[in-house]
Amino acid sequence: MQSYKIHFSDKRFVLSFISGGLLLTISLFMQFLASNYATRIASGPVTDIILSNTRVYDVDRIFVWGAVVLLFIGVGVCMKSINYMPFAMKSVALFTLIRSVFVSLTHISPFPTSVLISSEFFSNTIFNGIFNGYDLFFSGHTGLPFLLALMFWDNKKLRFVFLGFSAVFAVVVLLGHLHYSIDVLAAYFITFTIFQICKFVFKKDWELFLKK
Repeated sequence: MQSYKIHFSDKRFVLSFISGGLLLTISLFMQFLASNYATRIASGPVTDIILSNTRVYDVDRIFVWGAVVLLFIGVGVCMKSINYMPFAMKSVALFTLIRSVFVSLTHISPFPTSVLISSEFFSNTIFNGIFNGYDLFFSGHTGLPFLLALMFWDNKKLRFVFLGFSAVFAVVVLLGHLHYSIDVLAAYFITFTIFQICKFVFKKDWELFLKK
């Protein structure tokens, strides 16, 4: 609590925190629009060297609830040390905004045998871009935990936790035919680039993030 008092009494931190929250909100809205746009005008599916040679598996529970668990862990870690929050929010926001651009440019339908999300709650339209949209390129389930792993790279335990999530999701989305192989592979390269951009653009927040 002492850390909260110190940081929230700093006007620059408060402004950075608020701007991070606003940017994250805008990015989620843009993702929603991009996903609906891609879903509305999607063309047909294409063949895939992995998906065309493997049967589909029912992985919707891991796909959905695994993402929920990741969300709670990520938020919990950042809330424990409030100095993480501005950089984390802005980085996730930039990740989401850049992904929205890619989604808007790519209009391929999911693979014909992709597993359906069975949860009525998460099948709602408001979750387009997270669980049930045609926002295929690049895989957010793979990229986002990898982004968190890069942020917490110096913390060995958290690094491997988030890398584990990323690896599991990479396998899950392929087994469920929820993403094409290129969506998963490209996620690692694009996410690494986004992280480097974030460290440059949000330099002050990154320096605060690194403080113990």
